[in-house]
Amino acid sequence: MPESRASPQVPRGRWTRTRRAAVYLVGSLFSAVATLLALPLLCVPRLARLWAGWHRDRAGRLLAPESAPTPAGHPAGHTARALLWLPVNVLTGVALGLTALLCVGNIAVAVIATPLWWAFSPPERPRLFVDVPVPDWTTALTLGPVQIGVLTAVAYLVLPPLADAHARICLAVASPGPTDEQLVERVAVLTRTRADVLDAHGAELRRIERDLHDGTQARLVAIAMRLAVARQAFAGETRDDQLVAELLRDAHEGTEEAMTELREVIRTVYPPILADRGLDGALTAVTGRCGVPTRLDIGDLGRVPAATEAIVYFAVAEALTNVAKHSRASAAGVRLRRAADRLSVVITDDGVGGADDRRGTGIAGIRRRVLALDGTVNLDSPTGGPTTVTVELPCGW
Repeated sequence: MPESRASPQVPRGRWTRTRRAAVYLVGSLFSAVATLLALPLLCVPRLARLWAGWHRDRAGRLLAPESAPTPAGHPAGHTARALLWLPVNVLTGVALGLTALLCVGNIAVAVIATPLWWAFSPPERPRLFVDVPVPDWTTALTLGPVQIGVLTAVAYLVLPPLADAHARICLAVASPGPTDEQLVERVAVLTRTRADVLDAHGAELRRIERDLHDGTQARLVAIAMRLAVARQAFAGETRDDQLVAELLRDAHEGTEEAMTELREVIRTVYPPILADRGLDGALTAVTGRCGVPTRLDIGDLGRVPAATEAIVYFAVAEALTNVAKHSRASAAGVRLRRAADRLSVVITDDGVGGADDRRGTGIAGIRRRVLALDGTVNLDSPTGGPTTVTVELPCGW
């Protein structure tokens, strides 16, 4: 049976945006006029901050309808921005608001002029397209729908971008800078993360020392002892060739095992594969070794600092290890993108979900490494899946 296709329709969300944009811009026009009329009063610092805060709330709700109002910030430090917003509000509100008002107003005129043009006396009859008279039914029924259609299309295409531009200008100009409390909190976070990094670094050094002492060093001592015995057996009066051969064979095997252990220790410090094959090749190898089929999608990353590469490698390796061990997933994905000086890594799987970094060390270890570079880690893993780990790191040094 042939597949049925629905006729293309304009998304309802776009019309909602257009309506909200028109209301926002017309409101901005009246706000700009009110600002101009009450300018001496609004130059009072407290009133200027309240006025700027109200505009920030409007702009924030337009750009993110579900978000809470933007905070007004500390009252002592943002008067300059609030006062700067007054002239900017007048200029942008009048220019963009008049555009919306002319568009919406002419649509309203067309709606009125088309069916009710006869209700007015000839000198008072409304005109279409600003200055086109409507002398008869033919003109009303022809030009009225045309004006409505053209201006509706213009409003649909133009008003949402204009409203977004006004809202972004408002947030850029009137948003307060960081408060003292925010700066103190930021310093506390950085201090805590640096302390965690130092603790993790100390624990890592102790682990490396223990691995070298208990593993590689012990094997090297055993090799040295076997070689010493073989040397004595070879140089003695009663030379035992069979014993010397066995000792040399044991020493050779011990050397290979020591080299394997040493490579494992080195790999935990800085993976050699990063130096040999770069981040793309290293992640290709990691995803290829994962027990779950994994799709790797790497965008144009440009030059990435070595420290960031190492953290990305370890984060992806640890996340995919968790996927293989705990998720019961049938597929996973790794996506890397760079935007300006931020590198984002998204690891997903279609498993059972329910991951919690408080119940294990995997995600917590990733978080410690990422925080060391002032990055962020977000875990979204509802029960039943899917699981998404998002890592963002600076890469513009």
